[in-house]
Amino acid sequence: MYAISLGDDGGELRPLEPWHADEFLAHLDRGREFVQQYISFGSRATDVGSARELLQSFADKKAADTGSLHGVWLDGRLVGGVLFRVFDAEHGVCEVGCWLEPAASGRGLITRAIRVLIDWAVDERGIHRVEWHAAVANEPSLNVARRLGMSREGVLRENWPHRGVRQDTEVWSVLAGEWRAARARGTEQGDPPTRA
Repeated sequence: MYAISLGDDGGELRPLEPWHADEFLAHLDRGREFVQQYISFGSRATDVGSARELLQSFADKKAADTGSLHGVWLDGRLVGGVLFRVFDAEHGVCEVGCWLEPAASGRGLITRAIRVLIDWAVDERGIHRVEWHAAVANEPSLNVARRLGMSREGVLRENWPHRGVRQDTEVWSVLAGEWRAARARGTEQGDPPTRA
């Protein structure tokens, strides 16, 4: 299977599949409080069986071409991941997202991994619109959207209950033409292209 380098710091993007259940659970346990501050991802994965079920649900989405899950490893250790939470090839729209344990934050791993996903979605699958949704208080997530060059479109007020409180969610997006133009500008300015 694939293993895509995310740079010279030991970061890699790889498939995250049901057979990774033990490693996935250990990773969630290390970062559960941090990861679940703003999202409920992994909250039901509390043992190996339920971790496998969560991974299998995304394997099923991948098989149906409606979403997928990808792990981020740092120096051989699973530290987070990125996903297509929604993938609608027919209408050319997808939503990307992420999670990360605290020990790996602040390194740019998620931004680099999401770039790989967006490149693939736009170039290989013809996706026209890529969305990013984040709780208004989730500044690290909003910063990823900014670094990716996405545009803030608005706020969905109290649209999602999390830990007993209805959250406001910011919606950001980038269109395929904007993504390609930004990538070309980055290459022209001497920056490395976003393709992995």
